[in-house]
This record gives sequence, structure tokens and C-alpha cells, in this order.
Amino acid sequence: MNKIVKLILLFIAIATISLIIPNFSNAATLVHDEESLNSAISSADSGATITLQNDITVTKPIVIAKELTIDGNGHNIVGSNAWTSTSGNQTMFTAQFSAAKLTLKNINLKNGPKYGVQSYDGATVILDNVSISGFKYGGVLANGGNVEVRNLHLGYNGTGANNGIEIDKGASATNNPTLVMNGVLTSESNINVVRPAENGYLTEFTITNTPNTTNKVVIAGNKVVLTDSSDNVISETAIPDKATANADLQKVIVTIIANNQTNKITVNLNEKITADLLKSHIKLEGNEVIDGFYTDANYATAFDFNVPISADTSVYAKISKIETTVPETNTDVKDETPKTGVENYLGIAVLTILFSTTVIISMKKKK
Repeated sequence: MNKIVKLILLFIAIATISLIIPNFSNAATLVHDEESLNSAISSADSGATITLQNDITVTKPIVIAKELTIDGNGHNIVGSNAWTSTSGNQTMFTAQFSAAKLTLKNINLKNGPKYGVQSYDGATVILDNVSISGFKYGGVLANGGNVEVRNLHLGYNGTGANNGIEIDKGASATNNPTLVMNGVLTSESNINVVRPAENGYLTEFTITNTPNTTNKVVIAGNKVVLTDSSDNVISETAIPDKATANADLQKVIVTIIANNQTNKITVNLNEKITADLLKSHIKLEGNEVIDGFYTDANYATAFDFNVPISADTSVYAKISKIETTVPETNTDVKDETPKTGVENYLGIAVLTILFSTTVIISMKKKK
């Protein structure tokens, strides 16, 4: 009997240990400086998570060729002014080739000689609660790789002009770049938030928007357009003539001009729009009304809502003010006291008394 109990206890112990060991192997590796970060990346198994314990300053680029998650835990990774790398790749984080899948989360990347992060030639980079600012070439580079935006804030990146997310393909890359919008993208600058490169080897790229994304990146004519949740245009950048854009959403831009307001929205290509749609993007004062929509600033030709929109279009809203008249007020005070007739009766009584007194005095004198 004791042997049976011992065997049962041994079995339970073995089962418990077998459950605990995977938890140890999947536990996050904690790092606190550049050396421990690089060591953890080098030794990590595919699918592992590395978590920052504090802010870290790095002096050279970090290249990743496996599936890996780096959780900043709200901390910063800052590029040193004394950058020691002399290689061609000066990007802070590079996910390289198809086996690489780098997820950056809860982290702020600051300052560097080129880009904050790039996905190179088939690699995937996922940005989840990430802020990137202060990089001289740009914030994000989709260099023949895949970039997925879940929650990304872009500070100012670039020299001379902002360069948020750059879509490009290097001379040695064999894959075309892809951008997937799957959440929220905000930027301190509305210039070149998403920009196809002009001087590289980019000939084709793909943009996809998931159903639950807040911001959308769409193609409108020859432009890449970033919109908000209400289809208002945030940023638009021209597509180079040699590049072809594959997108799930083909749009056109409608510019609404109403007095001093100019709003740009995107609508589906070759679909009709409505007056109610345009009105929803116009702010009116309390005494203003819209008299109609026109194709010209002189309000000579009414806009035809029966014609589908097939190209970028400007619509002019004619606004007028309602003149409100204030009714005149009567300054005379009206006596609202009920009239009972008591005053009249009192006067008659006084007269009667006086007349009677006069008659009595005259009669006494006669006697």
C-alpha cells in the first residue's frame, strides 16, 4: 500500500515539474543596460519576451533575425551621441529576413542617426504602444518588409522635412513592402506621415486596413492618404510615378469649402455622395444655414449629387445668416388692478352728503 502511495506521489511530482518547467522557459528575460539587452537577444529562443527594467542607452544598431517581443515596460531606449557603429545599417532596431518577427510594445525609441526601426526583406515589425522621435532619416522604414501599426505615436523624425513611416525597397531586397493598419496612428506633424520613397527601388507596395482600425491609410488617385475615424484627411503624400500601390481601399478626396473652412474627406471611388454627408463635416454658427452646394466659388452651378465621384472634387457650400428681429416691448405700465366700482360709489356718496347738508342748512335759515 505504501508503495502505491509513493508511486502516486511521484507521479504527481513529475506532472507538477513538467507543468512548471515550460513556465520558466517562457518567462520574460529582464534587462537593464545595452550589454544585457544584446545578450538576451542573442540567447533568446524564438517567441521569447525581453522586458526592460529601466531606460537604456544604446550605441550601435540592433539586428534581430528571429521571432521576439521586446516589452519596454514604459521605458525609453535612447540612441547615444557617441554612436560607435560604422556599418551601413545605422537603424536602432532592424528585423531582418522572413524568419524575423519583432514586436515592440510599451516602449519609446528616441534619437538615432538613421531610422528608429525597420523591417527588411520579408521581416515583420509590429508596433504596439510605441513612440518614435528624433531619428534623422525617419521613424519607421518598411524596407521590403512588413509593418503592422497597432498603436504608434510619431514625434518629429527626419532632417529638413518630417518622415514618419517610409515605404521603400532596397537594392538587395527581394520582397515588396507592406503596411497593415490595425489600430491607432498619431503624429506631431501632418507632413509625410506615410511616405512612399522616391529615390530607391520601390516599384510596388501593398496597404491593408483591418476592420477594427481607427486610422486608415488609403490610396486616392496618385496619393497615399492617412485618415481619421471619420474619414477626414490627416496627411497626403504623392506616390512616385514608377511605383504601383495595391490597396484594399480605393478612395477619392472631396474638398469641402464653406466660408473660411476647408475640410478634406475621403469617399469611395465611383460612388455617389449626399448633402447630409457634406453637412456633417461643416461647422455652423448658431444663426447660419446652408443654402446649397455648388461646383464653383461664385455659386453659379449647383453640385449634382446624382453623379458618382470618380476623381478628386471640390464642393462649395453657400452659407447665409438668418437675421433675427427682436420684438418691440411696450414701456407703458398697464394697470392690472381689478375694477370693482368702489371708487365711483364713494364719490357719489360724498356728493350726496354735501348736497344734503346744504339743503338742511338752507331750510334752517328759512325757519
